[in-house]
Amino acid sequence: MVAAFAASSLVATSAFADTTTSTSTTTTTVESSTTTTTSPSTTTTVKPVYVDPLTGKADPSRLTKRRSALTVKIDNTPQARPQYGIDKADVVYEEIVEGGITRLAAIFNSQLPTKVGPVRSVRRTDREIVYPIGGIFAFSGGAQYAIQSIVTAPVKLYDQSSAGSAMFRDPNRYAPHNLYANAQALMAMGGGKPKPPQALFTYQSGHPQALGSKVKSFVVGFASGYATSYSWDAKTTSWDRSIFGYPDVTADGVHLSPKNVIVMSVHYKGGVGVEGSQAVLTGSGLAEVFTDGTVQRAKWSRTSLTKPIVYKNLYGQVIALTPGQTWVDLLDVSEHTTVTTAK
Repeated sequence: MVAAFAASSLVATSAFADTTTSTSTTTTTVESSTTTTTSPSTTTTVKPVYVDPLTGKADPSRLTKRRSALTVKIDNTPQARPQYGIDKADVVYEEIVEGGITRLAAIFNSQLPTKVGPVRSVRRTDREIVYPIGGIFAFSGGAQYAIQSIVTAPVKLYDQSSAGSAMFRDPNRYAPHNLYANAQALMAMGGGKPKPPQALFTYQSGHPQALGSKVKSFVVGFASGYATSYSWDAKTTSWDRSIFGYPDVTADGVHLSPKNVIVMSVHYKGGVGVEGSQAVLTGSGLAEVFTDGTVQRAKWSRTSLTKPIVYKNLYGQVIALTPGQTWVDLLDVSEHTTVTTAK
């Protein structure tokens, strides 16, 4: 709009300065024997940079617009460590399954690592997660009730029996913690016309603005020994993640450190930690949004499975995240987050 205003001002000035002609090119005034040249005005239209829908980061090549989302179910037990590829995910959901342990649903779009995992089985909650983004869903298998649930989602399914060489066993690890996926190969097998996912969050533009209370660290109180902690790293402007009392580091030596962490308080239908239970991700509830070294108390809401979840602060404003990786921890309503504020 600034460029357009400036250009229109130049045109208006030229027209006002010379009332003897109706053109904006070379004009000669005989009385003064002076030649006045007026160059035609031009307006440059800057093509907007495409933004990756799942990270909010600029994608000038528009690569993410030409492929679908890929969600991979990942083992999160001590036996699964070290894990592969999670640092390359755009979004990671951490959900509670039977026994109170947690599993991960890692969503890839901007980056496709050749080794992701260990890959584990589907749960009912996964349908709630992937429904608005579609694409490809990769898993090791699952109970019949969980498979019946995921087949109703708009995703292309691949498990260890149908993925071919896109899933493989690592002979140096023990089953069932040794199944891995090649995200590039799975994306190539996707079939049909790629459909880019819709954005799951709202992102900040320009320099981030710290709107919430400053935070030094916080602990997400998953039960059964699966509590996770995050510490603010001012140098990387991200949240260093730890679990089981140790930094959460991938097999490639990368310390998992997302830009944003959203802790949602949700109801697990059927009982938290009970086999066959499901996190209810429609309706509304409370949340805490950690971004840019701060926390904002929030309310989450979702009108239907086809829509993304909306996060608003206590003033009713949609919360804007820092562009980059986001973790969403699906904490049961009976569990809590402990926050240590910064001075």
